[in-house]
Amino acid sequence: MINVTKTFLPPLTEYQEFLQQIWRKGWLTNNGPLVKELANELCKYLCVPRLELVANGTLALQLAIKALKLTGEIITTPFTYVATATAIVWEGCTPVFVDIDESTFCINPELIEEAITERTSAILATHVYGNPCDVEGIEKIAQKYSLKVIYDAAHCFGVKISGQSILLHGDVSTLSFHATKLFHTSEGGAIVCRDEKVSERVSLMKKFGHHGEDNYFEVGINAKMSELHAAMGLCVLPRVDEIITCRRQCAEYYNEFLGGVGLRRPHIPAGVVYNYGYYPVVFPNHETMMQVREALIKNGIAPRRYFYPSLNTLPYLQYNGYKPCPVSESLASRVLCLPMYDSLLKDEILKISKIIKEAI
Repeated sequence: MINVTKTFLPPLTEYQEFLQQIWRKGWLTNNGPLVKELANELCKYLCVPRLELVANGTLALQLAIKALKLTGEIITTPFTYVATATAIVWEGCTPVFVDIDESTFCINPELIEEAITERTSAILATHVYGNPCDVEGIEKIAQKYSLKVIYDAAHCFGVKISGQSILLHGDVSTLSFHATKLFHTSEGGAIVCRDEKVSERVSLMKKFGHHGEDNYFEVGINAKMSELHAAMGLCVLPRVDEIITCRRQCAEYYNEFLGGVGLRRPHIPAGVVYNYGYYPVVFPNHETMMQVREALIKNGIAPRRYFYPSLNTLPYLQYNGYKPCPVSESLASRVLCLPMYDSLLKDEILKISKIIKEAI
């Protein structure tokens, strides 16, 4: 079986060396030395001044909403993983869906302004497949209406725009270090805050709202990363550049083998340093996509309809009734993410491509 993704696993002996450190110290959680080391190394690699490690990417979104004290309505994209929208609901806010740009697949800034009401407190946008949103356009709107901006950057590890980390845009950016991501800690995530005080609040909230043994400040939860997860991150991080290079080569093979078939790909703006986390292709219609999908599955290949469905069509997220998002709905019905990981072989990509061509 060729799956849509495959977790990178470092040499077991390297992970065991970190486990031996953990066993010697007897320190498994509560901001241990490996968590501190990983946070420092990630700040260097990602070129950010600070970040807070957490247990997963969904908690990162929830803590971002809570730390910014958001209420009321949050404008967001329907073309993203469901956790983006459910984090909004989980924190007692209302998601307001705005359609996406046809070329980048990210939220369309030209449609945001008309969705703003007196109850709007923020914009939560996703850098889809690691492709940056129109951060300048969103920033102008946010400043005009005094709104906070959160970027779901779960797909954006190592992505840069105009020479800077994409994580430096917005009030908060969140990351996922799930096992399916190109950099992972098995389970995990991080929060990058523009304001140091917001970062300090996240740090407090992720450990029950107290500092030290008896100093309690506010309501918090348990969102801490463990030493075991940090150890995995410290094994994977030194190999990230090599992983991205391998993924870039895979993308180039796909581009070569699928050329002339008529499949559409997201437009990556000029000045973006991309990470090749995903390889989405858009078919001309739903029927062709399903035909190709079935052919791939029959041949032991597992693509993924990512993202499907368009979140504005989910009844339990329609707080103000169904609002059409035609671009997102159309895209969600026609897109497939093809297998993409560092150890994917050229012959496997050729096989996948041939099956797609024959099915079309």
